[in-house]
Amino acid sequence: MAHTDIKETLTKHEQWLAGTSGGRRADLRGADLQGAVLQGADLQGADLRGAVLQGAVLRGADLRGAVLRRADLRDADLQGAVLQGADLQGADLRGADLRGAV
Repeated sequence: MAHTDIKETLTKHEQWLAGTSGGRRADLRGADLQGAVLQGADLQGADLRGAVLQGAVLRGADLRGAVLRRADLRDADLQGAVLQGADLQGADLRGADLRGAV
């Protein structure tokens, strides 16, 4: 997924969270986000089923209620991330840094 596409998806998602017209829930199912820098991103309720987030920087990201089923989070930086209510069924978290994550 191109950087501009990710940015647009995140912007639309923020609008969706705020209830603003034109907003849309982030649908990143199966997206290749390997190594992406999403530090502090608000991904509450986002659909990341099967996404490749290997080595991604999600430090401090808000992933409450996000769907991360079968997502590849190997070696991802999830320090301080909020994962309350996230669906991590079948997700691969080997080597992920979860220090301070909730």
